[in-house]
Amino acid sequence: MLNIVLFGPPGAGKGTQSERLIEKFGLVHLSTGDMFRMHINENTELGQKVKQIIADGILVDDSITIAMLEFEIDKHPDSKGFIFDGFPRTVAQAEALDKFLNEKNLNISKVLQLDVDENVIKERIALRQKVSGRADDGADKLLKRIDEYFNKTVHVLPYYIAQGKLTTISGVGEIDAISQKLFSAIEN
Repeated sequence: MLNIVLFGPPGAGKGTQSERLIEKFGLVHLSTGDMFRMHINENTELGQKVKQIIADGILVDDSITIAMLEFEIDKHPDSKGFIFDGFPRTVAQAEALDKFLNEKNLNISKVLQLDVDENVIKERIALRQKVSGRADDGADKLLKRIDEYFNKTVHVLPYYIAQGKLTTISGVGEIDAISQKLFSAIEN
C-alpha cells in the first residue's frame, strides 16, 4: 500500500498535485482542510469547533484531526493507499499518525515536500482567494497560516528525514513538470 504525505506551505500547490497523484496511483485523498470545510458546511458540532479555531488562525487540536483521519481511513479498507494533504503539521501528529497506521499494519511510504518561496505563496493565495472565495485565504488569516507553517509545521520535516522518507521538490514552475518530479520520487 502506498501512503504519501504531501507537505508544503499554504499555496504550494498541494491540492493541484494531490489530484494528479490520486489519478496516477489510485490513492484516496485525505485533506484535513477539506474535512474541516465539510464539517463546517454541514454545521456539525465538530464543524462549529473547527470554524472558530480556523477563524483564530491556529491549528486544530490533534485529537480532533486524528479522529477525523481515522474515520476516513476506516471508510476505505480496500484502498491502494492514501495521500495525506495538510497533515501532519506537528511532530506529535506525525507520531500519532505512525502509531495509528502501525496498528493497521500500514506505514507512510514517502513524504513529498513542495518547496515554494513565501512571496510566491502570497501571490498564489491572493489569486486563489479571488477565484474560489475561500474564507481561509483572507489577508490576516493567510499571514497566520504562513507563519504557522514556517514557525511550527516545518519542524516535522526532521522527523521524516530521520526515517529516510523525505523528498523535497520545487513547487515553482510548470504544473506538469512538478507532477513528473513527484511521480519519479514515488516510483524510485
